[in-house]
Amino acid sequence: MKNYPAQYPEEENFSFKMLLAERRGDFLYLWKKRYKIILLGIMGGILGLLISFLWPVSYTAKLTFVVEDSKSSGGGSLVSALAGQFGFDMSSLGGASGVLAGDNVEQLLKSNTILKRTLLTPYGDPQNHTLADIYAIKNKLKKGWEDKYLKGGGTISFPSETANYSRLQDSLLQDIGKRIQKSELSISKPDKKLSFFELTTTMKDEKLAQLLCNGILKAGADFYIQTKTKRLKTNVDRLQLRADSITTLLNQKTYQASSSNRILLDVNPAYPTAKVGSEVRERDKIVLSTIYSEVIKNLEISKTMLMQETPTVQIVDQPDLPLEKNRLKWWQGVAYGGFIGGLLCIAFILFTKKQ
Repeated sequence: MKNYPAQYPEEENFSFKMLLAERRGDFLYLWKKRYKIILLGIMGGILGLLISFLWPVSYTAKLTFVVEDSKSSGGGSLVSALAGQFGFDMSSLGGASGVLAGDNVEQLLKSNTILKRTLLTPYGDPQNHTLADIYAIKNKLKKGWEDKYLKGGGTISFPSETANYSRLQDSLLQDIGKRIQKSELSISKPDKKLSFFELTTTMKDEKLAQLLCNGILKAGADFYIQTKTKRLKTNVDRLQLRADSITTLLNQKTYQASSSNRILLDVNPAYPTAKVGSEVRERDKIVLSTIYSEVIKNLEISKTMLMQETPTVQIVDQPDLPLEKNRLKWWQGVAYGGFIGGLLCIAFILFTKKQ
């Protein structure tokens, strides 16, 4: 009978004893090379120490706020709280609705509109720079942009008035906004069961981080309140304008009626129609007084509704100076550098051993 070779080679049996023996051999081999590993670790620590001194310093501004909406129902909050005890999140089922409710807050405060409004606010220096100007200077973008786009000379700035902005200015301002959205701005909700939000900005300039953090919340809150109360505010303004015009007419009719009554004292009783003009003016005055009282009543009701509908964005913690400083400490640089240097040396030694 003819013997055919096996189609697949037989795999070696796996055993923990053999695996431990291999690891023990690697450890003994590394022990022989320990001086090289220690030397590379020391060199890595020195490199990490140098990096820690050259590491750029940044500042983090943190702001905590809560949105109080008078229209949020207590019953819905109670149901959400009870459901939260059993692990269910019912906040998205109608418990909170609005621009700054739930997950909408992150999209609103990170939107291009809010960032653009904030970046074009004054920085507060003698040169009248905006936040966008300071951001471009501190991140060394201004010089690079001028060398790239303005080869014939000139300067790039971002004034608060955008009516005369060029296409280049609009494009670069959008680029600043994208940079901030990507890595320098964060909006989070620390606890899903609570209504507290946390807004943080990380910048290379301490004052810039503080102003940007406060400015983003202010612009977002103003946008939210204007959007939510726009219809009621329009109604109040219309009623106020009507009340003012009726007040003017009522004053005129009052003076005319008083003048007519004074004239009647000298009128000849033989003329039967002499009192008609005075009675007409008195009638107009009474009609205007009735209309005025109704308009004032509706105006006060609308003002009350406007106050009830107006939400409140309450700041809990503000980013006060000095801000939290982010930098690599020297001992961290030494520890990280030494660990990485030793680890790379071990990996290289084991790789050459297998080869």
